[in-house]
Amino acid sequence: MEPTAVSPFAAWENFYVIVGSSAAALTGLQFVVVVLGAEARSIGPEVGAFGTPTVVHFCAALLISAIVSVPWRAVANAALALGVVGVAGIVYMAVVIRRARRQTRYVPVLEDWLWHCIFPLLCYVALLGGALVLQRDPPRTLLVVGATALFLLFIGIHNAWDAVTYIATQQPQHKEGARDQK
Repeated sequence: MEPTAVSPFAAWENFYVIVGSSAAALTGLQFVVVVLGAEARSIGPEVGAFGTPTVVHFCAALLISAIVSVPWRAVANAALALGVVGVAGIVYMAVVIRRARRQTRYVPVLEDWLWHCIFPLLCYVALLGGALVLQRDPPRTLLVVGATALFLLFIGIHNAWDAVTYIATQQPQHKEGARDQK
């Protein structure tokens, strides 16, 4: 891209500032969720299947935001970077699906499979597809990339909330008298 040419990414700057900073902040909050869960019970393979991927999705939204915010000299370079994130996400989701199937302390329901496995996988596939056609049609493709980043952010929010409510409802209930007897 020539220095005097207007970048197709420029119009998206504010969008990615919002998505990226939200993803970064929510990543920190997910660490709090994991700590609360660790206090409630021992950490098991469920974290690798349901907790860690949430942080990865937040970080992917942050990374997509950073990639699109870079002042690229050529759209092809941005497409390559986004494609790498898409491929890495697809491979990672295969690992997550395997972990979810192998862990035994929690039986996932349809909603879990959708939000923790299927939706994120579709996001990474869409990101890879967008990266492959970015040079041919930047305006439409940037809608796909933006929607992917936003959906990964919403997936992370849903999954973090899911973890918090699970932890809150699964903690053993202590009776007031039991604490006083210690």
